[in-house]
Amino acid sequence: MKKMQFNKCSRCGCFFVNAGDVCPNCQPKDNYDMNKLKNFLDNSDANCSFENVAHGTGITVKNLNRYLAKDDFASYKPKITL
Repeated sequence: MKKMQFNKCSRCGCFFVNAGDVCPNCQPKDNYDMNKLKNFLDNSDANCSFENVAHGTGITVKNLNRYLAKDDFASYKPKITL
């Protein structure tokens, strides 16, 4: 018998039984924010400060850190200055 494991959503903090770091309710919001972040960085001319990215996208610093830790954003990291 397979054990069910509870995870805590990185976005809203609720507990859920599923793979991943966000609950099923927050997954669409996460996808939207990640697309918004990619579009912002693709359209920025030069390096952006972390604060400018957060302000320009409306994405919280907590979520920016989480997204930028993903492999999908490895090529974008050099565009962001601390």
